[in-house]
This record gives sequence, structure tokens and C-alpha cells, in this order.
Amino acid sequence: MNWMKHMSLYFFLSALVIVPGLFSLARYGLRLSIEFTGGSQLTITQISQDPNSIAQSFKSYSPFIVDSNSNSLSLKMKAISQEEVTKIIGDLKKNNPNIKTTDFETIGPDLGAETIKKTLNALMLVSIVLILYISYAFKQLKFGVCAVLAAFHDAAVVLGSFSLLGHFAGVEVDLLFVTAVLTMLSYSVHDTIVVFDRIRELSHFNKTTDFESLANRAVTETMARSLNNSLALIFMLLAMFLMGGETTKFFALALLIGTVTGTYSSTFNATPLLVLWNRYFEKKK
Repeated sequence: MNWMKHMSLYFFLSALVIVPGLFSLARYGLRLSIEFTGGSQLTITQISQDPNSIAQSFKSYSPFIVDSNSNSLSLKMKAISQEEVTKIIGDLKKNNPNIKTTDFETIGPDLGAETIKKTLNALMLVSIVLILYISYAFKQLKFGVCAVLAAFHDAAVVLGSFSLLGHFAGVEVDLLFVTAVLTMLSYSVHDTIVVFDRIRELSHFNKTTDFESLANRAVTETMARSLNNSLALIFMLLAMFLMGGETTKFFALALLIGTVTGTYSSTFNATPLLVLWNRYFEKKK
């Protein structure tokens, strides 16, 4: 099958997914958790009333329920002092004598800003190292650049998706989300390298075959492997998202989105970009 014949369609489908997300990022940004903005997190146990009514006691601090069950409640909110928490819990004890806090943590805005800075630095460093390493491994700059551009495509999809989820569903991004994005970038590049490596192998034994034909053959020969690996991971992440706890639910969702788009981009973005790069420089020669 001539996969490269439909390159315009692949890029159009990518744009169809990315553009709404980028618009949301520009308009609304990401809904950042207290790890980035600063704030407080506490866990309340031995509750005997509706968790939402307890959260309402902290309404002036804009509480966000992280996790709740019949016996405990975890909240994130604007910065609050230990004295203020003690006073509110004291008031709640009138109707709930056994209620108490087991965990309390406050993160200042300076630490949140430092976290954002380190996160961006980590993403930049990873991108540069990947370009240099892949280019060195394949002896050509185009392999490194195209692999990282495809990874950026995946990052844009995940970030855009969570921007939309943050605006319409109140989903926050935290440090687990950063971990998911970095993991997803690693997976995306790994999947791309499999296709690129097959192109390199085929080029050694088919000196007279044009580059686009080699790319088509490489995609065909690696397609089944990529799909099998990805589906195994997708099923596991889907189970984590549907049946896992609240604290890991959106971590699993970020990985799930990243795995799907990473599988797509490795075949239908990275390889076409490589073909277009080769066409452009072949014409210049």
C-alpha cells in the first residue's frame, strides 16, 4: 500500500485535533493545581456527613475535591493556615465529633513558579538531547528533527486536550501530568525510531530504490508491531482510567491520549515529514 500517497490527509487529521486544543491553550490555558500555583492540600478523616457539605465549610478558599469516600475527604484549595483549618474543623465537630485532619500541606506561589520553570527546562532539555542523540545514531539530522517534531505533535494533542478538559470539566494538571507528558514523549520517540530504523535497514539493501518507496515499505512492515504494542498498553491504561483511583485517573488519561496519538504520529506524521524533508533537499541538489 502506498501510505505516503495520503500525506495531506494525515496532516489534515492532525490539524483537526491540534487546532482546537491550541486555541483552548491560547484562550484558557491549563487549569493548574496547587503544585504550580501554590495553595493547600488536606485530608479529613472520620467524616459522618456529606463530603460536599464539608467542602462548603472551606468555600472561601475555593476548595476542589480530589478524592472522597464514606470515611475520608481530600481537598485542594487556596493557601490556608493551620490555625484556620483547626477553627473550621472545630466548628465541624459540633455535628461530627470524630472528624480530624491527617495530612496538611501548603505550597507557596514561589515554589509553584519554580516548579513551572523546572518543568519547561526539562522539556527543552529532553527535546535537545533527543535531536542530538537520534541524529547521531542515524548519522543524519533529519531523523532527529522529524522524530522530535512528531513528539511535539503528541505533546500538543495532550496539552490541548487537558486545556479543554480544564475549561469545560475543571480538570487540573499536576506533577503527575508532567510525568505523563515526559513518559508519552519517550514512548512516541521510541515508536518512531522503530519505523526509522527499518527505513535505514532497507536503504542498506536497496541502494537503487527511491526514499519514498523505502518509507512505504518500512511503514507496512512495522505497522502490525506498532499496533499490537500500542493496543496492549491502551487496554491497560483504559482499565486504569475507568477503574483506578481519583489521584491516578487523569494521569492514566494523559498517558492514554499520548499513546493513541503517539502511535498515530510515529507512522503518519514522523515518516511523512521525513519523506518531505528528503524531497525538499533532493530538489535542491
